[in-house]
This record gives sequence, C-alpha cells and structure tokens, in this order.
Amino acid sequence: MEITDIRIRQMNHDEKMKAVVSVTFDNCFVVHDIKIIDGQDRLFIAMPSRKTPDNEYKDIAHPINMEMREHLQDRILEKYHSTVVEEQNFLS
Repeated sequence: MEITDIRIRQMNHDEKMKAVVSVTFDNCFVVHDIKIIDGQDRLFIAMPSRKTPDNEYKDIAHPINMEMREHLQDRILEKYHSTVVEEQNFLS
C-alpha cells in the first residue's frame, strides 16, 4: 500500500494538537482526522477515534503493525515539517 497524498488541514502552533491530517492510500482510499500531537519529548500521530459510552476513546482506523505505524508517522511528520518551513518562509 502506497501513501499517495498527505494534506495538512489545520495548524495550531501554540497548542498541543499541531495539525489535523488526511492521508490518501493508492489514490483510492483516504483516512481523515489523523492528529499531530506535541507530546512530552516529541511529535506523534493519533489516529481518528470516537468516544465510547464508557468515556474511553477507540481508534476508528489504525495500522495493524508497528512497521506501518512508523512509516505512516514518519511520512506525516516529514510533510508537517516541510509545511511549517514553507509557512515560515512565506511569512518572512
């Protein structure tokens, strides 16, 4: 499965949630609402989730193995960082 598009839809530089992302796979399947979160020591992604009646959050869609999660996270964070750099260059 190939990641064919990554769109950064929102960027909140001063909050814990930095952006909301949509990722397209093989030009035919998209996952919306992946969040980029500023954690204690690094940025990470949080998959789209919903709140259960027990007030727990359950992922709606997620990678099944660690290799895919790391690949997805690496690609999303690369795009996020390049978008931040482009935005900073535009504002300068």
